[in-house]
Amino acid sequence: MLSGYRIKVDLSFNELFGSSPPSLFVGRANYPKVRVCPAVPPVVGDTTLYDKPELWAEIPIEKILDFRHSLVHGQFITDVRDPKSKEANLLQEISLYEKPVELEVTFEKPPIPRIFFDDSIPPMGPSAPAKDVKICSTPKAPKIVEEVYESQDLGAFEAMRLLYEKGIVVSHIQKLLSAGALGIKRRLVPTRWAITAVDDTISKQILDEVKEMEELDHYRVFVLNERNNLFMVILIPRTWCFEWGEAWFPQTTWNYGDEVVVETDWEDHKGRKTYASLGGCYYASRLATAEYLRKIGRQAGAILWREIYPGFKIPIGVWFVREMLRKCFNQSFVEFNSLDEAMEYLSKFSRIGIENWVRNSKLISFIKAQRTLWSFF
Repeated sequence: MLSGYRIKVDLSFNELFGSSPPSLFVGRANYPKVRVCPAVPPVVGDTTLYDKPELWAEIPIEKILDFRHSLVHGQFITDVRDPKSKEANLLQEISLYEKPVELEVTFEKPPIPRIFFDDSIPPMGPSAPAKDVKICSTPKAPKIVEEVYESQDLGAFEAMRLLYEKGIVVSHIQKLLSAGALGIKRRLVPTRWAITAVDDTISKQILDEVKEMEELDHYRVFVLNERNNLFMVILIPRTWCFEWGEAWFPQTTWNYGDEVVVETDWEDHKGRKTYASLGGCYYASRLATAEYLRKIGRQAGAILWREIYPGFKIPIGVWFVREMLRKCFNQSFVEFNSLDEAMEYLSKFSRIGIENWVRNSKLISFIKAQRTLWSFF
């Protein structure tokens, strides 16, 4: 992956006309009075790829960075508690559409050629305070999105579920939530929070169905090795439980030390009541897992481990975990009769050693403790 990317957009302008993918950002600094930013590239045409992570699984990271860094953000300050402000109304209209929206942005001064990276959201390109933003032309919004937006009595959770079941992609639902376009008592939601809220909410809703399904009758293992990342998945024949683990090697995004750092977090059949220690990636990975289990009509325990290797130095957002795992689950798998056999197979791929993962796994300790307890009955 990249370690010294440089922005390639001409920023010597005070006005910009282009096709927004559509794209928007709501900040969290100084909450509840935050930055809100519609974003547009100096491009007219189909810019959908610039802000739709569901289409990025097969695209080189360098190309995605080109897309993201050409999106120029016009900044306004508004109060998230006022969903009827001029700025909120602008974001809400932009959020309705799946296809690009033509915008004209007038800046107070030329945008600063600064690149912003975050562990939850996709990379963000240049920005500057904006004097004005005009929506010049729009496509037709999906009917279900218009209905949900116009509803006065549909709660945010119910709206997310309905949109998802009607085929609206997760990244679009995240924009709608962030723009304050969902729910009864509406307000803008910082983009970082909206991403995790949608992953969390939809995965819980899917798991309510999954927990009523028959248990998987064998151990099923998936492996994906891509872009300096290794993803390992073990589905266990039992009722739903889940673990997400990360092993960051030295000289990667969050580890500048000399040793591999391993962290895991988990939930049992009842789910979680506290925020996961591993943040947004936990919920993104749980969503991809829940989607797969519903697809095959089975419930299972799920252990997902990720190894991040040297060279992966730029935080690019939790979309990467969600989309890589969706890709992983679409591949072929290997079946085993026992957890030991599954672990032995994964030992061929893990660079830190499966024994290291087992030692750090809270879910495996929980499963072993349950088996020991049942042996007394």
